[in-house]
Amino acid sequence: MNATTKITKKPVTKVLDKEKKDKEKEEADKQKIRIKIFAYDNKIIDKAAKTIIDTAERNNAQVVGPVPLPTQIKKFSVGRSTFVHKTSSEQYEIRTHKRLIDIVNPNPRAIDALMNLNLPSGVEVEIKMQ
Repeated sequence: MNATTKITKKPVTKVLDKEKKDKEKEEADKQKIRIKIFAYDNKIIDKAAKTIIDTAERNNAQVVGPVPLPTQIKKFSVGRSTFVHKTSSEQYEIRTHKRLIDIVNPNPRAIDALMNLNLPSGVEVEIKMQ
């Protein structure tokens, strides 16, 4: 190669930017419902998750999950006596189990069915539209 020869490369960034914009449009068109379930009992939360998944699948919605999230543990120590046995205490803990379910591209019928769902007591549900 001569010192006078120049090598030029065409920028590919325009093509990549267009592909990114197309992917972003596709993702924006997809609607997603994110459901978080909280409960103190792991058996009840699994029943609730199964009920939600069955209802969504019955109404032809695509379901991702349930994804078990980390269990939150709160520990408490309570003194048994205030005078003689001060160092004696009882320990308690509260475990909060969590599950995450995503419903991708739900139809209106599936949304109505999920809103009218009857879940067991002791289960807290948080629904977000994304």
